[in-house]
Amino acid sequence: MKALSDFVKERRKEVNLTQEEFAERIGVALTVIRKIEQGKTNMNLDKVNMVLKMFGHELVPVKIIDKTK
Repeated sequence: MKALSDFVKERRKEVNLTQEEFAERIGVALTVIRKIEQGKTNMNLDKVNMVLKMFGHELVPVKIIDKTK
C-alpha cells in the first residue's frame, strides 16, 4: 500500500500544481499540504479528506474486531 504522503505528492505533481496552488484550490492551509507530504502523523482527518477528495478518495476510521472473544 502506498503511503499517504507519496500518494498526495505524486497526484499533485500529475496535475502540475505547486503545494501553494494545490492548497489554495482545495481551500486548506499550505501547512496542511506540507504536513501530509512530509508524512506527519498528527493531522486533522477532515483536512486530510479535503485533500483526498480532490482525487476521489477518502480515509475512514476502521473498527478492529477482537476475534478472541
